[in-house]
Amino acid sequence: MKYFKAIAASSLFTLLSTFTYAQDCNCTKNFEWVKKTFEENDAGFQYALKQKGNQAYVDLNKRISEKVKSAKTFGECSPILYEWLTFFRSGHVAIRTTAKQQSPQSTPTQKSDNQFSNWETLPVETQDFKKYLDKKKTVDYEGVWYTEPYTIGIKKKGDQYIGFIVESGAETWTKGQVKLKLDLSNGKTNSVYYMRDHSAVESKEIALTGKNNLQIGDFNLSRIYPKLEDEPKYAQYFKSINANEPYVEKLNETTLYFRIPSFQASNKQKIDSVITANKNKILSTENLIIDIRNGTGGSDASYSNILPLIYTNPIRTVGVEYLSTKLNNQRMLDFINKPEYGFSEENKKWAKTSFDKLEKEQGKFINLNESVVTITKYDTIHQYPKNVGIIINQKNGSTDEQFLLAAKQSKKVKLFGTTTFGVLDVSNMYYVPSPCNEFELGYSLSRSMRIPDFTIDEKGLQPDFYLDRSIPLYEWTEHVNMILNGK
Repeated sequence: MKYFKAIAASSLFTLLSTFTYAQDCNCTKNFEWVKKTFEENDAGFQYALKQKGNQAYVDLNKRISEKVKSAKTFGECSPILYEWLTFFRSGHVAIRTTAKQQSPQSTPTQKSDNQFSNWETLPVETQDFKKYLDKKKTVDYEGVWYTEPYTIGIKKKGDQYIGFIVESGAETWTKGQVKLKLDLSNGKTNSVYYMRDHSAVESKEIALTGKNNLQIGDFNLSRIYPKLEDEPKYAQYFKSINANEPYVEKLNETTLYFRIPSFQASNKQKIDSVITANKNKILSTENLIIDIRNGTGGSDASYSNILPLIYTNPIRTVGVEYLSTKLNNQRMLDFINKPEYGFSEENKKWAKTSFDKLEKEQGKFINLNESVVTITKYDTIHQYPKNVGIIINQKNGSTDEQFLLAAKQSKKVKLFGTTTFGVLDVSNMYYVPSPCNEFELGYSLSRSMRIPDFTIDEKGLQPDFYLDRSIPLYEWTEHVNMILNGK
C-alpha cells in the first residue's frame, strides 16, 4: 500500500515542468478532469465528504476554481491540483508528472541553466578547502556534507556559514552555487535552505548531533570530509537512519536489532534474505528490536516472513472493499496483461476472477474475499524472542501501519516511539494518465471495513511507550533496549 505525503509529492512539482500550456491542456480543464475522475472513482470520496460536509466541499471547489485560472504553466498548476486532493486525506493521493513536461522550443536543462545562471555563488576550490579543513582543531559546521543528490561544502564567512555546491545530481544546481545559509549572529539560529527549484525554506532549528550529522530544519546532512570518529551511540543511530537496505546486528547478549528502512515490494527479497541469514540468532535471543522509522509504505508481502517469528496467537486482519467502476476495474486487467506487475499465473487467475466479480456490480463496493476478517494461524509459537519492541514515528504509514496492526496482536510485541502518519483506511492506489498525458492522477480503489469503528486515517496508531522529546533520537534504540531488558 504505497502512500504519498504532501512533502514528498511537492518534490514532483519541479521547474522542469514550466512549459506554457497548449489551449486544450490548460489548468482549468485539468482540474475539471481531476475532479470528475476522483468523484466518480475514488473509494474514499464519499466518506471524506460525509466527514467534512458538503458546504466545505463547495467552498473548496470555488477557491480552487479561481486559483487554476491564473496558472499558466504545469509547474504552477500541479500544486493547486494536489492542494485539492489533500482536502480528502493526507496520503494515498498524488499528482505524478510524466515525461512530457518540456517545451517544444527548449529542453528542461536549457530552461534551468538559463533561469539560475545568475544565482549567488561562493567560489571555493575543493582541494584547497579540504587542506584548510585538515588543519582545523575544532569541530563545527565547516566541512563537506552529503544530502541526496548534493555534495555541499560549508564554509564560515563572518557570523554566517555558507553552503555551496561541490557536486550536484540535479540539473537546476551547478558547482559553486549557494545552497544554504546558517546565521548564528547575535545568538540567533536562523537558516535558509534552497530547494531543487531554488525556492527558500527557512528554519530556526539547526542541530549538530555528534560530529557527523547536521540537521537543518527538515533536512539531514551527513559529513563526508573530514572523516571524524563518532561515539558509538551516534554511529549506531546514523547507520540505522541512513540505511537503504535491511540488516540485523547484535546490540548485546540479550538483544538483536533489525533495521527495515522500507517495505517496498522491491525490498521483500532483501528482507527475507536477512531473516534467513539471521533466523537462528533471532530464535535464540531473548529480545528483538525492529526499527521501521521513516518508512515508505509498500507491499504487505514484504513483512509476511516476520510475523511467524513473533507470533503468539491468531492474527485477525479486517479486509477491504473495492469500489467497482469501469476505470477502477481496469487495474485487474493490468495485473493480467502488463509484465511489469510480475503476476504469477495463479495471481492472474485471481485477478481475472476479481475482474469478473467487480464488473457485475459496477457502482458498488465489493468485498473480494469470502469474509470480512481473515484469520492467520502459524503452527509454532517460538520461545524466543520473548520480547519484541518495534520503533515507530510519524513517518510510518500505509503498509507500515498494516504491519503494526498485525504485529501488535502478538503478546510479545510493544510499540515504541510516536504516533504514526495515519493513512490506511483508504488505500490501494491506482494511477491514471490525464487527457493530455502531462501527469498521472493517483487515487485509491479500496476502503477498509474497519470504518467507522476503528479508523486510522488522520489519527495514526499510538505507541505503547511514547518516546518524548526529552529522549534524543539517537538514544531511542538504547532506551528500548533498556526497557526490554528490564532496566
